[in-house]
Amino acid sequence: MAYIVDFKNMSTVGLESSPVAEALAGLRANEARYFMNKYKHEFTVVPASESQDTLDYVERFLKEERDIEFAAKPLETSSFQVENIKIAYVFYEDGLVVNVMYTVDDPKKRAVGFKLSEGMEVPKELEGKFKFARQKSKLAGTIRGSFFVIKGEY
Repeated sequence: MAYIVDFKNMSTVGLESSPVAEALAGLRANEARYFMNKYKHEFTVVPASESQDTLDYVERFLKEERDIEFAAKPLETSSFQVENIKIAYVFYEDGLVVNVMYTVDDPKKRAVGFKLSEGMEVPKELEGKFKFARQKSKLAGTIRGSFFVIKGEY
């Protein structure tokens, strides 16, 4: 069942099994606020068990571009398009958030991003491969993030 993320009244709905559920909910709300403010788009998530296509899409970029496969359990996904950008998110139980931003008409603006919820360790799949910048968020505390540019055509 789809859930529209409310960034004004943060909730852990769908994320309860995460050891960092509050921080992950804050990170999810932070993303929802961004898309509402920038694109007037309501950020909607669905359980990962109901969105295999989105999981496969994100996992394909990770595997083919960087040979990364996460052991963590995916809890939720989101998939949508704003303007000329296809966007997909996967929220993992350990607090990791992976997003793909793929511009339809500009191969120079395509990337996979990683965001780590406050309180989680860097996943072993990413250790030593990426440097993480820190960002403060009223909703999510300290977010650590990194990304890589997508080189292939998908």
